[in-house]
Amino acid sequence: MSEEKIENKPGAIGETISVVVQALLLAVILRTLLFQPFSIPSGSMKDTLLVGDYLFVSKFSYGYSKHSLPFAPDLFSGRIWSDEPERGDIAVFKFPPNPNIDYIKRVIGLPGDRIQMIDSVLYINGTAVKRERAGLFTDDETGQIVQSYKETLPNGITYSTLDVNLSSTDNTRVFEVPEGHYFMMGDNRDNSSDSRLSVGFVPLENFVGKANVIFFSIRNGKHPLAVWEWPSNLRIDRLFTGL
Repeated sequence: MSEEKIENKPGAIGETISVVVQALLLAVILRTLLFQPFSIPSGSMKDTLLVGDYLFVSKFSYGYSKHSLPFAPDLFSGRIWSDEPERGDIAVFKFPPNPNIDYIKRVIGLPGDRIQMIDSVLYINGTAVKRERAGLFTDDETGQIVQSYKETLPNGITYSTLDVNLSSTDNTRVFEVPEGHYFMMGDNRDNSSDSRLSVGFVPLENFVGKANVIFFSIRNGKHPLAVWEWPSNLRIDRLFTGL
């Protein structure tokens, strides 16, 4: 009996290694081609996304560019199997001035659009986007209470925005979106670095994927493996929330 076990042990180890390698390859393929986890580090998308939210981003939603691959190897230009972002999508993209940095914002302007802010109201192609008061938002980290608004885009997509205070981005020039580019904005309008400021117009090639679902959320942005913070800081109502 003991001799038989000794003879089979190398095979068992090899089989275990093979299973582990296959699992790792599957994880790499899933992350590279299908879904990428993404965490929210700042409040620029409040109150839609909060600091400490963890998302799954579908990389196949817009097709693939070099930015879909780890380290962005320069294997090809443009996108393959491309599907264009839609107005209202929440998308992860590479920051145009530095593609090593990931940003997440909402798609507001499509190629050819004219975008402007006038007295905190969003205008698309000269028409004001419908904006209604939607109550007060209380930040569960800072305790700050601010006015929330419901915006409805021309294609019927609705979402909440925050209006914290007067800022330079409440009134802007007209931005004419070039072909092949998109105008991105944060829902926390007075606290977002987006296409109104340093981000500029975002090329289609820079898109990584579309945010689909919040799979985890913890107050104060603690790492999800920090179980000693559970359950008091866990935002149970946000788990597996679709976007």
